Amino acid sequence: MQDKKRKQQKNPPAPVAVEQEQQTLEGDIEIIGINFREAGKIYYFSPAGNTFTVGERVIVETARGVEMGVVKVANKIVDGKEVVAPLKPVIRKATEEDTLHDRENQEREMEAAIICKRKIAEHKLDMSLVEAEYTFDNSKLIFYFTCETRVDFRELVKDLASTFRTRIELRQIGIRDEAKMMGGLGICGRKFCCSGFLTDFVQVSIRMAKEQNFTLNSSKASGACGRLMCCLRYEHEVYDEAIRNTPPVGSQVKTQDGVGVIVETRPLAETVKVRITARDKEEIRVYKISDITVLRRPQGKGEEDTRVGDGEEG
Repeated sequence: MQDKKRKQQKNPPAPVAVEQEQQTLEGDIEIIGINFREAGKIYYFSPAGNTFTVGERVIVETARGVEMGVVKVANKIVDGKEVVAPLKPVIRKATEEDTLHDRENQEREMEAAIICKRKIAEHKLDMSLVEAEYTFDNSKLIFYFTCETRVDFRELVKDLASTFRTRIELRQIGIRDEAKMMGGLGICGRKFCCSGFLTDFVQVSIRMAKEQNFTLNSSKASGACGRLMCCLRYEHEVYDEAIRNTPPVGSQVKTQDGVGVIVETRPLAETVKVRITARDKEEIRVYKISDITVLRRPQGKGEEDTRVGDGEEG
């Protein structure tokens, strides 16, 4: 009997995995949208019977703890099937004391960042601190950093925990996230799109830069983060449609001046340059796409020829 008990202690029954399905709510649900950073992702909460306006500050409970956010979507009725339960309620509207406490946290974050940088240097770690952030209730202090190699920062965490006397979290971020947090001005002279209004990073490819005739070896196609600029995405659909409607280079076309071959295209202007033979000599003339007729496209070259070069995501 004792041997049987010992075997049971050595080989305890495996825990049963319980699948937690995302539950949706039924009927019409009232929600508000809140973000916690400028141009940050919007999260949805229950207004709990209160009415909020865009721009108001509110106190809510999140997975990280109690936080103060800004209302970006006022009270709105949506289909419950579109909402993932549980929908946490707003605790209250932020008071002047809450706003003052948030400002104090921001000052403490700057001090914490200075101390953390010094600690990183003391531990001789190859990592770059980007930002320090306190949760509103000061239950956690988060340090965001970038690093090109794997770093063992366990001793650093212990050191920081003993210094700040609170829960410490070190979170590694990418270079695009770093640019979003740091902010700055782009080559257009305006605030970075990612830190100004983009809540999520858009996918940008080399193909988009080629379609818009950017010199790929030039810094003009790259943002401060070193990746392809997010704004290349804005006109992608327009260029994509224009290129589909433009015959590719090498196509034989019929013009009012005779038959020729396309040597250059300008999709947005809806024009092409055609090499034709007129009066016993070759000339290059510009025609509108609507004024020409395509007789033959180059063999092995279709629409994709003008849009090749799918590359790594920017």
